[in-house]
Amino acid sequence: MTQMRDQERDLRLEILNSLLVTPHRDLELVSALHNEMLDKDPIFYGHLAVWYMVQGEVRDHKEVFCVNLLTSPLDEHREAGFILLQKLAPYQVSRIIKFMKGAYGKVPRSTRTAVTQYLRKRESNDAFFDRAALRGRKAMKHLYAALHIKPSSRAQAILFEKEPPEDSLAYTVKCLAKIENPKEQAELIFEKALPYTIAVGAVQKVTPTLLVALIDAMTPQEVINNLKSLKNRGAMDNKGLKRLINSKLEEAKKDRRVATFKTGVAAKAAGVDAETAAQLADIADQKAKDKGRITRPTALLIDKSGSMEVALEVGKRLGALISGIMDAELFAYAFDAMPYPIKAKGDSLAAWEKAFAYIKASGVTSAGSPIKAMNMRKQRVEQIILITDEQENTSPYFADELEKYKKKFMTDVNVLLVKVGQPSGYTERKLLEQHQQVDTFTFEGDYYALPNLIPMLTRPSRLELLMEIMMTPLPERQHPGFHS
Repeated sequence: MTQMRDQERDLRLEILNSLLVTPHRDLELVSALHNEMLDKDPIFYGHLAVWYMVQGEVRDHKEVFCVNLLTSPLDEHREAGFILLQKLAPYQVSRIIKFMKGAYGKVPRSTRTAVTQYLRKRESNDAFFDRAALRGRKAMKHLYAALHIKPSSRAQAILFEKEPPEDSLAYTVKCLAKIENPKEQAELIFEKALPYTIAVGAVQKVTPTLLVALIDAMTPQEVINNLKSLKNRGAMDNKGLKRLINSKLEEAKKDRRVATFKTGVAAKAAGVDAETAAQLADIADQKAKDKGRITRPTALLIDKSGSMEVALEVGKRLGALISGIMDAELFAYAFDAMPYPIKAKGDSLAAWEKAFAYIKASGVTSAGSPIKAMNMRKQRVEQIILITDEQENTSPYFADELEKYKKKFMTDVNVLLVKVGQPSGYTERKLLEQHQQVDTFTFEGDYYALPNLIPMLTRPSRLELLMEIMMTPLPERQHPGFHS
């Protein structure tokens, strides 16, 4: 019976581990993974979906969670999907409908009802609808047309007849396009808080005066999303505009709406200067640290054997990521045939890069050597992050030394195996043979996915993380019998 429970727990952890990969807008790839999850454990899947909508950041997963809940044979899943869909942006709902039609050839009646309520709620508030239509015009039109939902008179005028009412934002944009005076343009943009992408598309020339109004009206997330465009328009070369951008980026550190993942993507796409790149890194670091605290003593072990440059890079970033959220001791070692203690003076990426300055990838691999060193130094930990390609070719070996370590300290140790390069699977097999709890994450070059590891490290145990997910209630409508 105990063995069976362990197998079930391992299955759920396998499902959870799979969500750590960032899929990059490939819903078909994500869907195959989700369908397998739903088939293996539909009850856990429903709670995981609701938990991930709050804790997760990858939109592809959120969208497919909604698809699978809305099309599930379980009534409670469809109910939860109905409610979760109401919280998405129009372009996400549009993607869900397109995917359903492509994958299933139709949209369930209950999903059409959910989208109808989604649109009616926005129609009931002119300001809410205007902003949704302005930001997601194409998506909103698609929802009405694809599901044959009759638009309200205001929606019809704005989206389909291009004759917006004079009190609408769409009409304001038409007026903006006719204004030639930059000061008057800036005043209108500031007064109506027009979105950056809409405003720059409406005017013929973007002046510094206009950029001040645009940046001032932007949320921190919008500034991050549009850094490349701002840079191309000269905003980063203007001292006044640069200061304004910097102030928005400082606000981003405290803004709950800012996504950790987005900051890294923006830095890479925009090709920003070193100062701005550092600010974006600080934002990502702060947002990651907001995800929780690590309360268990932890070891970070990084393979520095030949061709393991990628392990060293991942190690630096993970070290900077977790050192700032440690409420317990953190021991870091790089290793080849012997261990090299790493002591960063701070929790910034710069501090960890400095600590790794003279650590070079070379030599053979003994992943057990840092475990032996911790054993000798009486460094007790409850979880280990091992970054390696698993090509162990020299004793002491990791699994063997871990067994000795556990016996000496009379403690269980969870292992998070971060696989890099071309992992052999050797270390994982050996750990499983010894019935050791091991979670895996295959690193595929996406450094922005690393913050997804934090929920795995901040819970007192893997089982408690699973219990937290199972205790996340599925939402229900106040009027379950409602039909629009």
